[in-house]
Amino acid sequence: MSMTDPIADMLTRIRNACGSKHRRVDMPASKLKAEVARLLKEHAFITDYRVIDTAEGRPALRIILKYAHGGQPVIRQAQKVSTPGLRRYVGVSEIPRVRNGLGMAILSTSRGLMSDSQARQARTGGELLAVVW
Repeated sequence: MSMTDPIADMLTRIRNACGSKHRRVDMPASKLKAEVARLLKEHAFITDYRVIDTAEGRPALRIILKYAHGGQPVIRQAQKVSTPGLRRYVGVSEIPRVRNGLGMAILSTSRGLMSDSQARQARTGGELLAVVW
């Protein structure tokens, strides 16, 4: 069975794992998911990520979640914005500021995946994939 929206599945797995206070979460790997994980690590939303081989021979993406003092997860909310049924494209002037800069938006641009601040700096817009705070 093919998955219609792998990024939405990834964000849902992360939300569920954070809600259950898991230390890590595994999911099927892809280049796009690895790039999203790279952005999350660069902006200190997760501790680490790596691609591992499973017993079935398929690669899996393992994300090590990050928690603040008191056991609160660093990722409070992760929402998919652009869906397969309704794509959302934004220009450089329309890129949202998530929680006044405390969160980040993930954009798919012609230069690859970028956070909102990187896209503003590069003066490029694209598909608004998700927002995380």
